[in-house]
Amino acid sequence: LFSMDKNGTMTIDWNEWRDYHLLHPVENIPEIILYWKHSTIFDVGENLTVPDEFTVEERQTGMWWRHLVAGGGAGAVSRTCTAPLDRLKVLMQVHASRSNNMCIVGGFTQMIREGGPRSLWRGNGINVLKIAPESAIKFMAYEQIKRFIGTDQEMLRIHERLLAGSLAGAIAQSSIYPMEVLKTRMALRKTGQYSGMLDCAKNILAKEGMAAFYKGYIPNMLGIIPYAGIDLAVYETLKNTWLQRYAVNSADPGVFVLLACGTISSTCGQLASYPLALVRTRMQAQASVEGAPEVTMRGLFKHILKTEGAFGLYRGLAPNFMKVIPAVSISYVVYENLKMTLGVDSR
Repeated sequence: LFSMDKNGTMTIDWNEWRDYHLLHPVENIPEIILYWKHSTIFDVGENLTVPDEFTVEERQTGMWWRHLVAGGGAGAVSRTCTAPLDRLKVLMQVHASRSNNMCIVGGFTQMIREGGPRSLWRGNGINVLKIAPESAIKFMAYEQIKRFIGTDQEMLRIHERLLAGSLAGAIAQSSIYPMEVLKTRMALRKTGQYSGMLDCAKNILAKEGMAAFYKGYIPNMLGIIPYAGIDLAVYETLKNTWLQRYAVNSADPGVFVLLACGTISSTCGQLASYPLALVRTRMQAQASVEGAPEVTMRGLFKHILKTEGAFGLYRGLAPNFMKVIPAVSISYVVYENLKMTLGVDSR
């Protein structure tokens, strides 16, 4: 962008694009497309993006696994850096109520008082560990579904991409969901309650059985639909509205407008799916409270609305939003540095 942008507007007009490629010829135009395809995969600490298709050349040279390793490493670092906010979100989702109005500063103070500074990272180990199997399963499932769809094109059409991506995401989430439950239980545990992840898993299995590892599975799956749908719809609507009103002889809204559209659309998607995420976390945490009754998804929604009102469905939203900007920034910096270390050519 900086190489092409001669007038400092942070947008590329036709003359700048033309001159750049006339004066800086490349052997293969798809190389430019590959840079944009692989440099826009971010992880904001919830779900990893399904990787784009890799070319035959990338598969033969082994570049595809380097991209996945760089993405996984970036996700691990960003999640570790924002883990205290993630744990605070889980605590607020489960324990905060009208009578126990936990604030951000109070929540951090409570965590440090109970278990010291190290307690801020409880549950982060399993959160980082699940990145590798999740991204691997998602990538393999994506490839298999593409073959099943039967397209002979290297690039999928938009509806095929949406179908393959959604199914791959659902398969990966289903496979690693027990690790999600473990992460929640580890984040909520008190000092000395479990000696580690394996001890936690053994306790859950012995006391509650295998079904406990899939508590909250339905709201988790349902939450993917409004998030993905609303995020995409709001993004396209905002971008097209801006282009119609303010763009003059240009189809490029510029990086800041796209960033603003992406931020707003992601926020709308999170607002729509957050109540389902909260119910999922409470269902995952149910048996961690001694003598707590088994509650269904519908029953939990009714109970929260009755006792806490609509606001109760959004507890923990503030730390959830607070972690997005640092998570994306850290993920981007680490991803770019890991790519260079692994010898991935950014074209």
